[in-house]
Amino acid sequence: MTAPDLARALSAAREAAEAAAEVIRHYWRRGVDVEIKSDATPVTIADREAELAIRKVLQAALPEAAIYGEEFGLDDSARELLWLVDPLDGTKSFVRRTPFFSTQIALMYRGELVLGVSSAPIYGETLWASAGHGAWFQGEEGPERVQVAATDSIAQASISTGNIKTLTLDARWTELGALIRDSNRIRGYGDFCHYHLLARGGLDLVIESDVNILDVAALAAIVREAGGVFTDLDGQPLTLDTRSVLAGTPALHAPVLARFRATSER
Repeated sequence: MTAPDLARALSAAREAAEAAAEVIRHYWRRGVDVEIKSDATPVTIADREAELAIRKVLQAALPEAAIYGEEFGLDDSARELLWLVDPLDGTKSFVRRTPFFSTQIALMYRGELVLGVSSAPIYGETLWASAGHGAWFQGEEGPERVQVAATDSIAQASISTGNIKTLTLDARWTELGALIRDSNRIRGYGDFCHYHLLARGGLDLVIESDVNILDVAALAAIVREAGGVFTDLDGQPLTLDTRSVLAGTPALHAPVLARFRATSER
């Protein structure tokens, strides 16, 4: 993509995130009924209306791009440009009246992530990034560029875990325990929150074994532009089939990845 095209796409993504935020705020105040989808996860009218609002903005701004959304699926798999949209990531939190949910919008160009917007309207935080232009946080006095911490040893590291059910089933669970013992502290911020903290230098490593690409694509773009490393737990780059995350400062990602890889050799 050219720089003007990327700037236009980022502007559209931020506008779409704000359109979704209006929907989400409305139903946050009003309350919603909850349905259970075939995969046993909840969905609400807020999820669906927020995605429709996002799609309307994105389709008008970049009609040449396909859209893959959490609620309405993939409309075209053959295009070079692909929007990845989770209109309300954290529906379980939304329906339980806790503010740990967000809107996630990312753009892939020929399979590579080129921008991401992560908007948490009730929590009150928005971050965004585009390839080669850094990661940004919307502060009270305007946009502020963010950077991951300079932490370079496990002994100094703050680690956060999210969804790790699958990880508990194999030898990586024991290794995670050893990693926690070697670290400075362990937290479980989850969802968008620990990735925002990672990008802003508030913690150093995020581990998840059970995610969907729509949950993390925008966050990956943000963390990378903030100077971090973002792969799956096998060290592989993100694809539409990604199901796990190892994200952290450059100095920590490699040794932690090596420790997890070593568990498969035992």
